[in-house]
Amino acid sequence: MIFKKDSLRLGLVLGLIAPVLSLAIYYFIKFYPLYTIRDFFGYITTDKTQVTALSVPCLVLNIALFTIYINSHKDNTAKGVFAATLIYAILALLFKFI
Repeated sequence: MIFKKDSLRLGLVLGLIAPVLSLAIYYFIKFYPLYTIRDFFGYITTDKTQVTALSVPCLVLNIALFTIYINSHKDNTAKGVFAATLIYAILALLFKFI
């Protein structure tokens, strides 16, 4: 199975996809009936406080993935998830403060 592989590339892919999935879930739970996807992203770019509200669930999902792969001794995959988490966290901080 693909999720049982111990691969840095798999970890990077999972670590980059999981926050996008989390963002979609957040949109459908909080904003779907009121805002279109375009309005949603416009709102995020104008209200920087929403960056924190969005980045926390995204990063928490990556932390859960990281924990799963560390506990199953898939260290290379966990490294990939961790690297993707760092990328997202740095981008969120840059977006919020710039």
